This record gives sequence, structure tokens and C-alpha cells, in this order.
Amino acid sequence: MSDTPKLYLNKAQLNAELNRCLNCKNQPCMTACPVNCNPHEFIRHALEGNFDQAVEAITRTNPMGQTCGLICPDKFCMAACTRRRIDFAVNIPKVQATILENYRKQTEVRLPPENGKRIAVVGAGPAGMAAAAELIKLGYLITVYEAAAQIGGALNLIPDSRLPHDVIEKDWSFIFNPERVTLRLNTRIDNVEKLLEKGFSGVIAAEGEPHCAVLNIPGEEHILPYTEYLAAPEKYRTEKPVAVIGGGAVAVDCAVTAKNNGSAQVKMFVRRQLSDMRITRGELDELLRSRIDITPMTSPVEVRKDNRGLSLRTVHNCFINDKLSPLPDSQTTYTGFACIIKAVGSFADKNVDSEQIFYAGDCKHGGSTIVEAIASGRSAAHMLHRNVSSKI
Repeated sequence: MSDTPKLYLNKAQLNAELNRCLNCKNQPCMTACPVNCNPHEFIRHALEGNFDQAVEAITRTNPMGQTCGLICPDKFCMAACTRRRIDFAVNIPKVQATILENYRKQTEVRLPPENGKRIAVVGAGPAGMAAAAELIKLGYLITVYEAAAQIGGALNLIPDSRLPHDVIEKDWSFIFNPERVTLRLNTRIDNVEKLLEKGFSGVIAAEGEPHCAVLNIPGEEHILPYTEYLAAPEKYRTEKPVAVIGGGAVAVDCAVTAKNNGSAQVKMFVRRQLSDMRITRGELDELLRSRIDITPMTSPVEVRKDNRGLSLRTVHNCFINDKLSPLPDSQTTYTGFACIIKAVGSFADKNVDSEQIFYAGDCKHGGSTIVEAIASGRSAAHMLHRNVSSKI
């Protein structure tokens, strides 16, 4: 029997979670949500058997509610859940995802009349899709440009075991309206300003952070960026040891994927302490289940390649006057890796200063969670709308 956690709750589990809600009048879960989704409301509707209303409550402010429910971290609504003071938080994200998976129906949505203006959205990740969803409601005609062959952006780098791609497509199907939206896949936009020359009244730039951060160490050319690895992990399948440099959620995905890809040993090298790793309890549990070897307080200093594979030389870190510093004479060399993956962050191109171009998601705020990206996309859509409306 697989020990991989199930994506959705069964009926008994759903009912149990719904009944654990304390029906708090101050609704701290909603206050903690970046998109202001109201778990208090959709849980109450679900308890009464009014699942259509529960679906409406979820999707009112979150156009990617099912995707979000599967991968949203526990630091928002669950961290604010009053139930934590008694035993443990209601698993609000999983409740949300389960309701949408089982009870959402395709219905005709009444949209306002077209306002005659066209908006370009660059990037079909969560920020871009959320921006498109809001702009459709405001009467705009939308063209979404996506460089890849499918929608999802950075969401496509998340393993299918946590986020099957068809879930992203399900959310998109409730956003997409062929009369209002044109989706252009395999279309890279290198200069967003030029879109204004094509008759668009404004642009939402939501390309994410396409460039992997640089370590600036000798032999870095032998290291595989996480973007390349997670985009096609089957290409790098190996039974030999694999190293992952980084200690965040993306590094976890790389390590677990490498293990599931057959690697006999996966070692994670984390620059700071284990307690500093910015991952959820669920992600930590996944590392433990997968038996990933985590080496904290360690930084890479050199990579070498020979006929035995890749070797990684590291240095041990320590805190000196509260500052993280390398410990003298602490270098260690690890050998025999088939693959070394870096997952230490990413960055975007410089933003353009224009009243007609608004940025959203990771390319504006840096690496963020899906719900923060959705909030950013919705906010950018409304700011652009205010600018465009003032010029009508």
C-alpha cells in the first residue's frame, strides 16, 4: 500500500473536518487568507448540504480554488484557525479542494457587456490566470500569452503526486470563456511594451521568475537548475546518488522527485538550520517518508566532474555574532553524484515603468505561495482597470 497522502478527503473525512469548525464569529481564517476567501462561510454551507453555495463562496474571490486547496501552505488560514488552541487546525485547504472536486458544476456565468477594450496578460500561471478572471468580470477582452505548451507556469514544476495538471485545467475551464479570452500557448513575449503597439489598452505582466539564482562557485556549469529538472524529471532518472542544494519547498520537490525517480540516496544541503527551512509540516513529513538525507548548516563551494561522476565540496556554517559564516577548516567533499540540482531561488527580468503595464505574482514580489500570487493577480487587474477607466 502506498504511503503517499491522498489528495482529497473521503465523505467521512470531509464530514469530520466540517464538524470540527467552531463557527468563530470573528472568522480569523478569512482574515488570514491573502484572497479573503471565507472558510467560515463555505464550511457552513457544506454542513447544511448546500454545496452549490459552498462552491460559490470559495470561487467568489479565488478563481483557482481547487489548485490552491491542494498546495496552499498551512501558514495562512490553518495557522489562524481557533481550533489549533484545542487540538489541531481544521484542514481548510483540503476541505476546499474536496468540495470543488466533488461538487463544482459547469454553469453559465453572466458577464457584463464588453467595454470595447483589450488587455494582454503575459503568463498563464496563477497570477496571470487570476488577473484574467477579474478582467473578464470587468468587461475586457483578454489575450493570454504563455511561453510554454500548457497553462500553469511554475505550477507545472510541482510533482503530479501533489498537483495533477488536470486540476489546473479544471480551474482554468471555469475561468476561460471563448468569447472573452484568447489563449496563445507557445508564445514568448520578450518585450511587454510592444504589446501596447498592438492595440492593447494595458498589460498584466505575470511571467514569474524564469531565471534560476546563481551560486557563483567553480564548476557551477555542472549543476542542474531546478527549473530544468522538475520540467522533465524522467530525463534525469538514475539509481545513483543525487544532491539537492537548497532548503525550501522547491528543494523538497526536487529531492522527493529524485527519490521517486529511483535514486538510492538523495542528499539535501541546507545553508541554515533545519528550523529555518521554509517548508510546511506536510513537506517535512514527505522528506521523512522519502528518507531524504538532510545536511544543515552547509554551503557548496565547488563542483567537479570526472569519470566517477560529480563531486561536491562544501563548507560547514556557524553563527558568529548572529551572522551566518563559514567555519574555518570545515570543508568536506562528497563524491559519486549522478546529478546535482540547485534550488536556491530565482529571479525575473527588470520591470518596465509604465502606467499601462502592471506586474503580478513572482516577477513583482519574488517567490511566493499560490494564494499570494492569486491575490497579486487580482490586485494588478483592478489597478489596471482603474487606470484604463480613468482614460475613457
